[in-house]
Amino acid sequence: MITMVTYDITDPKRLNAMRKFLKEFGIRTQKSVFECDIDEEAIKQIRSYCKSRLDLASDSVRIYRICSRCINNVVISGQGIKITQFEYMIV
Repeated sequence: MITMVTYDITDPKRLNAMRKFLKEFGIRTQKSVFECDIDEEAIKQIRSYCKSRLDLASDSVRIYRICSRCINNVVISGQGIKITQFEYMIV
């Protein structure tokens, strides 16, 4: 399922760590936005990471699941790629 993860992290060290962590799940489409094609297990991993490594009193992470019908209605103005589904090759 296409999932958008947005974050606002106050500490630069935690911010960089979060960015590196999310690179394993999707594509960084804006400075604090990742678009991912992930399952429930990956969402649980992201939530667990947030609980254990962020300051939940000052940091914010939002996870939006985007249904297949809604992804077709995404409009991009300016530069950017439209995520519909990532290509996979299982070896």
